[in-house]
Amino acid sequence: MKSKKPNLPKVRDMRVRKNMSVAELIKEYKKSGGFVSKHLAVGCEILERMVRDRECVKFLSFPACIIATGIRGIIRDLVRKKAVDVIITTCGTLDHDLARVWCDYYHGTFQANDAELAKKHVHRLGNIFIPQKNYGTIIEKKMQKVLPKIYEEVRGRAISTRELVHLIGKHIAEENRAGESIIYWCYRNRVPMFVPGITDGAVGLQLWMWWQEHKDFVIDVMRDEQELSDIVFTAKRTGALIIGGGISKHHTIWWNQFKNGLDYAIYVTTAVEYDGSLSGARTREAISWGKINERAKQITIEGDATVLLPLLVANVL
Repeated sequence: MKSKKPNLPKVRDMRVRKNMSVAELIKEYKKSGGFVSKHLAVGCEILERMVRDRECVKFLSFPACIIATGIRGIIRDLVRKKAVDVIITTCGTLDHDLARVWCDYYHGTFQANDAELAKKHVHRLGNIFIPQKNYGTIIEKKMQKVLPKIYEEVRGRAISTRELVHLIGKHIAEENRAGESIIYWCYRNRVPMFVPGITDGAVGLQLWMWWQEHKDFVIDVMRDEQELSDIVFTAKRTGALIIGGGISKHHTIWWNQFKNGLDYAIYVTTAVEYDGSLSGARTREAISWGKINERAKQITIEGDATVLLPLLVANVL
């Protein structure tokens, strides 16, 4: 008796050609790839559907570390081209985005002698080297010029982190390299950026220092929550591209549970799930909480965002 052939698509050998486009490569991943490359191909399809869905509010969440790398340009272009509607991130994103408006970061190595770097006043972020004067020092110098302008503009009125980010974007608009900034493009295109952990970084420290002498300068995170509530409850559909984990990821999926979960979800993570961490939790776990709809188009792509995000975005844009 002949065994029945499985009713499944066959794995085909991948063909890489000269001058191949990213879109063509992604198609090869879908037909030929296995393991994570297949997940990437599915993620590309979901992201494309999400971006083209005019009735979908598109969330983007990510940790600060990738803003120290060239991935900053990828995220900036998503905002510049209005491919995302809402950003949720950390204070470190403000730090690195602003610092790089005025100063440069440099290629280094993971294997560097960190004690020697400390003596030379150089911070190491993975294999990125950041001179101390190009980070905390410049942020303090510049923010202490920007904050008085913001203070005069709000005149004792409590503001959300979303409004704070837009005001920073407004007041750096004349800087020579403002066009490289994510914050500037959020201001320019009116894309809300929420920073639930606003004090956890160099910009947050400057806010606290300013507050020492200006107690009527108040960042009201409850205003953020109200704005997020309004966005979620008025959305017909929502989707999210979620890089990494932490507070950015959780705040995104937390709010979306109140509208029966995300309708599209793409996770990109290097974390494992066996320790129960949020960062390593796969999309299927969020379904159990109602944070992703059980009928959603969803995928978890395991890998480094500095490799995967350019492919995801290039395929769509």
